[in-house]
Amino acid sequence: MSSEKSSEKPCRACMDFRTWAKRQKEVYNSEKGLQKKQDQAPITRNSGTQECPLDKDELGSKTWAFLHTMAAYYPNNPSQQQKADMNSFFHTFSRFYPCNACAEDMQEQLRHSPPETSSQEKLTQWLCRIHNEVNKKLGKPEFDCKLVNQRWRDGWQDGSCD
Repeated sequence: MSSEKSSEKPCRACMDFRTWAKRQKEVYNSEKGLQKKQDQAPITRNSGTQECPLDKDELGSKTWAFLHTMAAYYPNNPSQQQKADMNSFFHTFSRFYPCNACAEDMQEQLRHSPPETSSQEKLTQWLCRIHNEVNKKLGKPEFDCKLVNQRWRDGWQDGSCD
């Protein structure tokens, strides 16, 4: 973000909410002086009453949820076309992800560990390992990959998802 000009509109998908809100205010103030815009809604997080663009954290969380769910429903015995399509999906996805740093990181991970598309189990375990690599970089706890189907497809054994 350091190469961005201060007058450029901040990329919400590239930063956390607090940073985005601060940058948004700075851009607004630099463009409009200190006048208040009468028709502008206040900057708030997604609160149910106001729809806001996703910030980096929200986008990441929802993206991982989508990817894990997609992998959880991948066929146990995919066709050659399904294998090729899934492999292509991850490579294409990594080129268009809105957060550039995240996209570049995913592209690097794909170079070292290509998608394992031979079965649902292989794909879910591969994705879990990739996600855990990201979690390590972010200082977040790792997820127990033995639990992916409970978390993303079947629901917890304690019945809490029923």
